[in-house]
Amino acid sequence: MAADKKIPVLAVVGPTASGKTMLAVALAKEFGGEVVSADSMQIYAGMEIATAAPTREEMDGVAHYLIGVVQPEERFSVAAFTARAEQCIADIRSRGKLPVLAGGTGLYIDTLLDHIELVNAPANPEIRTALYHRAEREGTQALWEELNRIDPQTANGLHPANLGRIVRALELYETSGVTMSEQRKRSRRNPSPYDPFYLGLDFRDRQHLYDRIDRRVDQMVADGLLDEARSFLARDPDGTGAQAIGYKELRPYFSGEMALEEALSNLKRATRRYAKRQLTWFRRNARIHWLFWEDYGTPAALCGEAYRLVRESDWGQMI
Repeated sequence: MAADKKIPVLAVVGPTASGKTMLAVALAKEFGGEVVSADSMQIYAGMEIATAAPTREEMDGVAHYLIGVVQPEERFSVAAFTARAEQCIADIRSRGKLPVLAGGTGLYIDTLLDHIELVNAPANPEIRTALYHRAEREGTQALWEELNRIDPQTANGLHPANLGRIVRALELYETSGVTMSEQRKRSRRNPSPYDPFYLGLDFRDRQHLYDRIDRRVDQMVADGLLDEARSFLARDPDGTGAQAIGYKELRPYFSGEMALEEALSNLKRATRRYAKRQLTWFRRNARIHWLFWEDYGTPAALCGEAYRLVRESDWGQMI
């Protein structure tokens, strides 16, 4: 596909709590865009606080897609995300708008924008069932840790609550001896219909990010996280959503096995670990233009630099 016919996509990436929603909305307003979420947990309905889904106020009148559109009991794959995101991007562009892709799920973003067609490996129902039973006994985290030993590259790209994807990666390895990351290398990279421009958010001092994560958790509690988690776990105690960061750490508190303070400390620790894994994934992408919060005194100054980077790039001249 010729470069001048490719669809421009402005991608805003980074770890959790880094300010992606703020920047994506600002960019959408500046360049006439609409936002497509690339978050493997915000896709689920009824988990708005735990997943830090953008509020109506944060969206600030900018249209957002792929947030809260899948029921937690449904299995949702990379292929399903790609298909939906492609439809959203085509629709946005057909109306003369700029698609802004914003999220922290690196696997989703790379598969979509690089147009990776994953090679289909045969399923093994017996192994898959055994892995799900093991998850019930030991928890999703145990399976994620095993995957991290076998295939850290894939593990770093997965939300630790994404049981279906973790099981699929382990199933593939046990069936074929090939890791998911190796499978992606063998997969077909078709010519991408997209021409992406990447902006990434981070902090030069990692502790600054961790402090933001801690404050976000405190705000989530103030916004009603406990009620949301208690209600969700009562409805679907064993589904994918129940393993989400923000729910599984509160389960021992609800059962009386742990004090709230300790449960929230565990939640903050789990979120920090997830942010570190997200950064490990994104650091491999040399196309990302990184913006470090410490270099700018205010959000307005950071957004101003983002606008400049876009406008002064060859990519920006074509949108």
